[in-house]
Amino acid sequence: MTTITLTPNQDSITMMRRRLLHLRRYPTLTVMLVGMPVLFLALFVYVFGGTLGDGLGAHTVGRRDYLQFLAPAILVMAVASVATGTAGAVAMDKTGGIMARFHTMAIAPSSILTGHVLGALVQSALAVAVTAAAAMAIGYRPEATPGEWAAALGVLVLAAFAFTWLTVAFGLASKSVETATNLPMLLVLLPFLGSGFVPTESMPAGLRWFAEHQPFTSLIDSVRGLLAGNADGGDITLAVVWSVALAFIGWRLSLRLFARERAR
Repeated sequence: MTTITLTPNQDSITMMRRRLLHLRRYPTLTVMLVGMPVLFLALFVYVFGGTLGDGLGAHTVGRRDYLQFLAPAILVMAVASVATGTAGAVAMDKTGGIMARFHTMAIAPSSILTGHVLGALVQSALAVAVTAAAAMAIGYRPEATPGEWAAALGVLVLAAFAFTWLTVAFGLASKSVETATNLPMLLVLLPFLGSGFVPTESMPAGLRWFAEHQPFTSLIDSVRGLLAGNADGGDITLAVVWSVALAFIGWRLSLRLFARERAR
């Protein structure tokens, strides 16, 4: 009898395929995660866009200009939205006994988590594509060169990678799927307390300080600048630093929690 031993890379790809199969089996979850950013886009452009656009002075004038300001923030929210679903998927594997069953199989243990991360990155790419298409359909017109587009996508990929590892840790730390689903909601709320919807200089002093020093502001400002063709190198550097730091924290915490789970 021939024994087939899978390498860690092959195991990770197998686990990623398993995660992606859930897209087909649970289409409503995918529609909700991908559709929420599009819903926010439509809500803020068509319901609040006229008022917010006129009230932002030199930044925007009217609904169409507000769309230029808002769309990059919604792209960042799209990857954060997908990441929130990862916590629930990991918690479901943990509480449903699937993870314990994988521990008894001849596979690389790390592939169980890596598969979730890779699958979430594919799902994030879908969310960004759908959100960008929706934004352009209603009038968003980026002025980025191909290189700036590539850089903006690179920032979004880094953000997705960082957020996903954080939510993997949330899922492992949670005792139920419901708890895991609620924990990452901060990732969806933080853009509202940053430069996503209004400039930070329009905020009161204390809130402005927080908004200017939290990770979403640098991520949003870097994507906004790159797609507008006037990127600030400082914003991009800060966005990369935040993404790497958050990814490392999430990865290390996930490994520690996963080791504890295997030891039980």
